[in-house]
Amino acid sequence: MKIIDLISAIEVFAAPELQEDYDNAGLITGNGDRECSGVLCSLDVTLEVIKEAQASNCNLIISHHPIIFKGLKRINGKSYVESIIIEAIKNDIALYAAHTNLDNVLLGVNGMIAQKLGLKDIEVLQPKKRLLRRLITFAPVDKAEEVRKAVFNAGAGHIGQYSECSFNSEGTGTFKAEEGANPYVGEIGKQHQEKETKIEIVYPFYLETQVVKALVKHHPYEEVAYDIFTMENSHLGMGSGVVGYLEAPMEEKGFLNLLKDRFAANGIRYTSLLGKPIQKVAVCGGAGSFLLKKAISSQADIYITGDVKYHEFFDAEGKIVLADIGHYESEQYTVELLSDLLLKKFPTFAVLKSSVNTNPVNYLG
Repeated sequence: MKIIDLISAIEVFAAPELQEDYDNAGLITGNGDRECSGVLCSLDVTLEVIKEAQASNCNLIISHHPIIFKGLKRINGKSYVESIIIEAIKNDIALYAAHTNLDNVLLGVNGMIAQKLGLKDIEVLQPKKRLLRRLITFAPVDKAEEVRKAVFNAGAGHIGQYSECSFNSEGTGTFKAEEGANPYVGEIGKQHQEKETKIEIVYPFYLETQVVKALVKHHPYEEVAYDIFTMENSHLGMGSGVVGYLEAPMEEKGFLNLLKDRFAANGIRYTSLLGKPIQKVAVCGGAGSFLLKKAISSQADIYITGDVKYHEFFDAEGKIVLADIGHYESEQYTVELLSDLLLKKFPTFAVLKSSVNTNPVNYLG
């Protein structure tokens, strides 16, 4: 199996086009066409993780955090980033990162946090806009099903938990084939009228190339007429953070103790308690202060994230409990998520979870 095959399994779930502008997700070192001897899933890439991959005969490390965020002018080992890159290349280990693209899907990093807390009815806290496109095309009535199926198979037509979604209406198309044309129906030089089905299908922007390719390949007309529109709708399955509900309300201190237990969080920092039960819970793994106002407007009882600065705690304004459980602590189960995604696709392949605790922060108990 090639390295690119494993990468593709991750990217079907979390397309790299969903990463934020500042991010550097993707294949960072290595050749995707090489055979993969094994894959090690990790939150970060450190020298210890590189050694673990070597010892486990894994020539691919898939991590959540990219080892390179900024451009490197030199690679001479003077920084930990440079040292890791040198060790990876020297030992022929490919490094791949699925970062904010994995954050920005409903069942990604934040969905995993929600799962560990037992949250139900989860939704994206801040859905992204302008990710959807609408394809409109016209096909002969007797070929409409074939065209629809091809476009569905290319990934279009998904709305929430529904697939093969489309709208169809019938009308009459007209055209006249000029000299040199090879018309599917009609005659050269004569106007032709054809009963056609107008097909409208929605798809995420990053599938556009393969959707249009499938349309043109399977459409019977020599010249395929189609329109593409950007939609203003929010994509309810893609965006930042998630919000969901506990099965039953919990007392605030009891819920904080649950957090401590589930995430091995020894240093939870939180705002004043509000004296009311916790049931609606908003979460964002990593550094999520930017979503605090959104968590408040969602009427969540508590917002769980990491890397909250001192003055940002004031922004809770007594409207919500803000809990910082730590960056590493909030994202640690991403390793399990990556491993599960790969094993679902390749159940007999050597997919390993790193045993290295890469958390750079220590707490004095």
